[in-house]
Amino acid sequence: MRKVSDSVLIAQLNPVPGDILGNFEAAKECILEANDLSASALIFPELFLFGYPAMDMIDRYPWLVDKNIEYLEELAALTCETAVLIGFVEVSHCRFGRKYFNSIAILQNGKIHATVQKSLLCEYSQFHEARYFQPGSFVPEDRIIKIGKHRAGLLICEEQWADEDFFENQIYGFDPLKALIEEGRPDFIINCSASPTRAKKEQLRHNLLSYLCKKYNTPLIFANQVGANDALSFMGASCAYDSEGEIVARAQSFESELFPVNLSFKACDNTINPLPTGLEADFNSEKCFTLDYEPDLDRTHKVILHSVRDYFKKTGFKRAVLGLSGGLDSAVCAVLLAQALGAENILALSMPTDITTFESKRDAKILAENLGIHFMEVPIKPMVAELSDAIFGISQKTQGFWTDRYAETYTQDNIQARARATVLWGISNEFPCTLPIVTSDKSELYVGYSTVNGDMSGGFAPISDVVKTKVFALAHWLNKHYDSPIPEDILNKRPSAELAIDPQTGKPLLAEEALMPYEFLDEAIFRLENFGQDTESQMAEKFLYEEKNTLEPWQKRMWLEKFFKRAQSALFKWSIMPTGPIIDAHSINKQEFTQPVVSKII
Repeated sequence: MRKVSDSVLIAQLNPVPGDILGNFEAAKECILEANDLSASALIFPELFLFGYPAMDMIDRYPWLVDKNIEYLEELAALTCETAVLIGFVEVSHCRFGRKYFNSIAILQNGKIHATVQKSLLCEYSQFHEARYFQPGSFVPEDRIIKIGKHRAGLLICEEQWADEDFFENQIYGFDPLKALIEEGRPDFIINCSASPTRAKKEQLRHNLLSYLCKKYNTPLIFANQVGANDALSFMGASCAYDSEGEIVARAQSFESELFPVNLSFKACDNTINPLPTGLEADFNSEKCFTLDYEPDLDRTHKVILHSVRDYFKKTGFKRAVLGLSGGLDSAVCAVLLAQALGAENILALSMPTDITTFESKRDAKILAENLGIHFMEVPIKPMVAELSDAIFGISQKTQGFWTDRYAETYTQDNIQARARATVLWGISNEFPCTLPIVTSDKSELYVGYSTVNGDMSGGFAPISDVVKTKVFALAHWLNKHYDSPIPEDILNKRPSAELAIDPQTGKPLLAEEALMPYEFLDEAIFRLENFGQDTESQMAEKFLYEEKNTLEPWQKRMWLEKFFKRAQSALFKWSIMPTGPIIDAHSINKQEFTQPVVSKII
């Protein structure tokens, strides 16, 4: 990289929460390079040195806070003329309130020049910062930083999300950006952020930043982190806008890099990397249910890949083992895992019983061959038979104590799912760095169409926040862009768990027969999550499904009542799901959504 005087560098990096030494080493490398390049400033994301999100670590492990301050002082000693802005956990010496601040330190010429504390703490969605941090006081004059010949105003993430004109329902009574512009009169704004990606988030952020720059006639630099930590995925895409709200620079998406921004704030002096395909075309779309997932499929694909890679790398796992049923969900998971971890690190097992169709066994094998992953067919009929006999005998004895035994149960279905999970965990126990994968999708998890300690059992759930209709779209997208690894028969097959026989057809029971059409189910989920609509409210709305199919009111009501009843009874299952990436605008991932298991919604 050539000399970048009158430019700032954004350290768009991938920190690990609690890995203070690793984060320090990454920051040290960037500071030394920024010195060599004579950059006016080097900007790190929010809380970089400690790692975002900090969560309860800062209270449980206070020595990590001490270490992050020690390493901050070491980083300061490395600085020269280049101003370094870096996020860290700062100890509060106030008598009242939380023990710590979410702060930015300004390092220059070998010392810590100043620190500023985040004043607006996120307390919604997946954010719970007020649980860990004390809000700082916002003093505009303390937020003005000399960057070369310029006066920059410093904000920390949420402090740019408080404009009363942009947001219809503003949750804060104070707008730091407005105060900073009016009282500090900076030449441009710097925002140090750790802002996760999810459906529509990039569009919202772009529209907000463009609006604010135009409103205040002031350029802005947005520095974001990249990578994934548990359920949170950070896209990076750090950027800069000119005073008219036009984007003039953008870093890569889902890639770590040291990204320069020329302070002319002209596009011709900077690089504008593209967002994932489809996002920019979707900047002004309305919030409504649609089956056109195309604008978000590239982003969804990249989120899952990076979430898998980071989860495995940061936890020390290397290999994944999963059941390959010959159905859609496990097929999509297999493709994503092979892409993320390498085909040599994936083992897929077809575990048929008498109910498993020939086509499912065939399709699973073809998919594995297409991907080049390891594959075995492991019939579990003997295991299921032994477990079934044992449980039947135990139940017969139990009937001597409790006489109200069910006439019909799902025991046999669940034994099959749990036998498969036992095999997967057995492989995990026998071979190092091997993690079983949960292949359930969001639609089925929402209504509990899954087995505890069965198909829900594993260490990571890649598509747990992707509804079934979007999984179908993603499967077609993968085939279009990656040489058709998924057999057409899987794409055309109606989903079935193949755990039970439908007495009316003599064939495996289809999922939509046990539940409802996925197109209808996914819209019911969308309307609940985005508009808070109950049964009666949704009855009054015309579903997309109704535009193509005749749907009697009694049938619609029955499906909606089943949806809400099953969603309520599935609360326990939501609470024990392993982690997976948050993809959608709203989620039932426990890192974001909490609801008492004993609560009632109907």
